[in-house]
Amino acid sequence: MAVETKYVVVRKGEEKMTFANKKDADAWDKMLDMADAFTDWLQQHQPELGEAQAEALGLLLAEQKDAVQHILRTSKLPDIVKAEEVAPTPEAAAETESEAEAVAPEKKVRAVKAA
Repeated sequence: MAVETKYVVVRKGEEKMTFANKKDADAWDKMLDMADAFTDWLQQHQPELGEAQAEALGLLLAEQKDAVQHILRTSKLPDIVKAEEVAPTPEAAAETESEAEAVAPEKKVRAVKAA
């Protein structure tokens, strides 16, 4: 018989998620705290938003905090978001590749011995 330790994140008396380690459970709990803060902020500044919409937006902002921070710092979308937006058609992908080859010459990679 095996003994397993499980960490359960509970919010408002409701089990939200179960984790195998404390670090992941704490990270999820912190993300939910952030989502609650975003939700409260959205409801204060946009009272016409419904509670469900504010919660969904708050959770999205918390889950995507790295992208939000990048946008706030640079006023630009992070490269990861740009790549995930739309998958190009095969024709468009081939055009993009040929344009990239014409514009940027191929760079050689060389190995460097670590000290």
